[in-house]
Amino acid sequence: MAAGSSNYWEDLRKQARQLENELDLKLVSFSKLCTSYSSTRDGRRDRYSSDTTPLLNGSSQDRMFETMAVEIEQLLGKLTGINDKMAEYTNSAGVPSLNAALMHTLQRHRDILQDYTHEFHKTKANFLAIRERENLLGSVRKDIESYKSGSGVNNRRTELFLKEHEHLRNSDRLIEETISIAMATKENMTSQRGMLKSIQSKMNTLANRFPAVNSLIQRINLRKRRDSLILGGVIGICTILLLLYAFH
Repeated sequence: MAAGSSNYWEDLRKQARQLENELDLKLVSFSKLCTSYSSTRDGRRDRYSSDTTPLLNGSSQDRMFETMAVEIEQLLGKLTGINDKMAEYTNSAGVPSLNAALMHTLQRHRDILQDYTHEFHKTKANFLAIRERENLLGSVRKDIESYKSGSGVNNRRTELFLKEHEHLRNSDRLIEETISIAMATKENMTSQRGMLKSIQSKMNTLANRFPAVNSLIQRINLRKRRDSLILGGVIGICTILLLLYAFH
């Protein structure tokens, strides 16, 4: 019975780790799509020669965004279900001495799920904001092109429109560079976080496999603390006796 419960718990942990690894890879790809979206659209605007090409390419990236968002949401849902099953198991576990270790493991998986969910929603919001800005700038450019083709002359008003558009594009490039730097920093922090979590997982696994080592370390620490107190007391008494002897 206990062996079956242990196998069930380990199977849940295995599924959770597999889903976490898949989510990590998906979120990295999702973040790269968000970073490259704006620069790709800007490059296409520079090579703009017809109305169909940029729309088709943009539509392809939008479909990719929607597909990846649905896949990540499905993985988050599956991981949430696994965490719920792990919570049910910890509540019904019949070995009280293991409840603390199980709850610690469950909390770690919940923290990972929370981090991934927050990262997904943040990246998705950034992507939607960039897409909205790109659509707005594209609409402004079409209005300018339509005005130029309709008037047939480069008057003062057209020049003002073009200068304003150029200012907007320069500001847009600065924002894109800032976002790229932030995304690169986030990827580095995500990689470091994965390494730290892997080390912590290995340490927890060793501690769970060898509880006698933890008990021995605790006893050693208690004995060292007791010996330190005794030594401090002896030194204090000797010091007092020496002072009494010196003054008498």
